[in-house]
Amino acid sequence: MTLVCKNPYDDSVVCELPFDDDASLEAKLSAAVSAQAEWRCVPLEERIARAVACLDWFRDSADMMAEAVALQMGKPLTYARGEVNTMLSRAEHMASIAPDVLASDVLPAEEGVELMTHHVPHGVVFDVAAWNYPLLIPINVVFPALLAGNSVLLKHSARTPLCGQHFEEAFRSLGEGLVVNVIVNHEQTSALIGDARIGHVCFTGSVGGGHAVQRAMSERFIDAGLELGGKDPAYVASDIDVEFAAANIVDGACFNAGQSCCAVERVYIHESVHAEFLERAKAHLDAYVLGDPMDDATTMGPLANAGSIETLEAHVADALSRGATCLTGGAARDGRFFEPTLIDGCPNDSAIMQEESFGPLLPVLKVSSDDEAIAHFNDTNFGLTASVWTTDRDRARRFAEHHDTGTVFQNRCDFADPSLPWTGFRDTGRGASLSPYGLLALTKRKSTHFRAAP
Repeated sequence: MTLVCKNPYDDSVVCELPFDDDASLEAKLSAAVSAQAEWRCVPLEERIARAVACLDWFRDSADMMAEAVALQMGKPLTYARGEVNTMLSRAEHMASIAPDVLASDVLPAEEGVELMTHHVPHGVVFDVAAWNYPLLIPINVVFPALLAGNSVLLKHSARTPLCGQHFEEAFRSLGEGLVVNVIVNHEQTSALIGDARIGHVCFTGSVGGGHAVQRAMSERFIDAGLELGGKDPAYVASDIDVEFAAANIVDGACFNAGQSCCAVERVYIHESVHAEFLERAKAHLDAYVLGDPMDDATTMGPLANAGSIETLEAHVADALSRGATCLTGGAARDGRFFEPTLIDGCPNDSAIMQEESFGPLLPVLKVSSDDEAIAHFNDTNFGLTASVWTTDRDRARRFAEHHDTGTVFQNRCDFADPSLPWTGFRDTGRGASLSPYGLLALTKRKSTHFRAAP
């Protein structure tokens, strides 16, 4: 069997790669097990130094990688270059905190007794990575997993398979088998999750995919990090600079053609600034340039998944049938493009306000108070991020206190700071990446209780 990866802009073939058969998969998993047995014995400081040295491969290959991202999933080249830089900064941050986070904890004890908690690797970490941020998503797992003493079996998305090869090549100098790229189908993926040699699973993808991972784990007692969907809300309060809020919220909704789990997907506007927000948001949406991702003038590329257009059309149609008004966009264009879309008056129980759109839609609902906005924030099955646009820090704290979600922003959105855990509530999944919590998630706890003999 062969995986054919096509350019979403012009449908040309980017690459054709063979799927792993049972024999090659067994060889790769066995290599990962053997490599990890040696790697875990390397002292922590040396592991960190050697892993950091591998980042030079990414720096030297930055242009090639950015072009590969643009060709495989349609991200404009300018933004793909930015993803390379962000990937490197995230890795550098995780390396900087690793000595303290992964060091054994020495606990108070009576004389003659030594109590310690050690953070030991899971073994082989199986990372199932998504296509929408094909460099950031795997670096969040692969790099800290290596720092913690694991080996990694990396299954990248079928839409971005070259990125899996790039990660394997970047870390090859650490030893064969330490980062292994596999190209497998759903059945093989489930079989790997069920294999006793896999110590931990990380998955980024749909809610349905998360359920499939859990089913595959059902006969095992291992942990999984599941980063699934989002339907992230924003609230524009009456005291904020409306132009500032509109520009940032539109970017948060439409960056990467809206194909972000933390994209702004529903906006609640205080009635006093509602009309001004619509006017300013429309101007920003109309300014997008749709086109060839390889053209530096392009600011929005095609949708990576052709099937997404049907979902976006259905969400727009449902909102309009419920009395909403489309102020700009609202339709597909030739190829895999969908116009940046502003829709006002969307009922909070409409599909566009409840189901993940994963495209450049900005649905709006006018509200009369903070309490009304908080109630709408909480009317969701998801919980990744939320943003509050206000000059009042106490108002932002109130939203943070009363809305259950992974991250609450004030005057910012669509941003993952590596010093904070990237995590979610409800159908957004479980576990954490980035921050000390993301590093610790890639380890298990081992206690030692030593007492001196008389």
